[in-house]
Amino acid sequence: MDKFGMHSQTEQLFARHPGTGNADTTKHTWLTNQHLDTYAHIASNRGLTAYIAIAEGESVEETRLKMLRRMIEPCGPPPSSAEKDV
Repeated sequence: MDKFGMHSQTEQLFARHPGTGNADTTKHTWLTNQHLDTYAHIASNRGLTAYIAIAEGESVEETRLKMLRRMIEPCGPPPSSAEKDV
């Protein structure tokens, strides 16, 4: 495969899967995408949700709702511009 073909494939990958990031992706954005993917997977997988519910001593629906609530701001607020420069 030539250099340009590989480059276009990676561009398509990044466009198709925003969680893969790129050179301009910040650490906070990347972590947020990872946490969102994890919480969405747990909330949508009944077996995994039941497993976590048993481990935490909660009902399955409480665990699912907890995962959905965590998706609102999974890694806290984004850092300020002063913190980004550090």
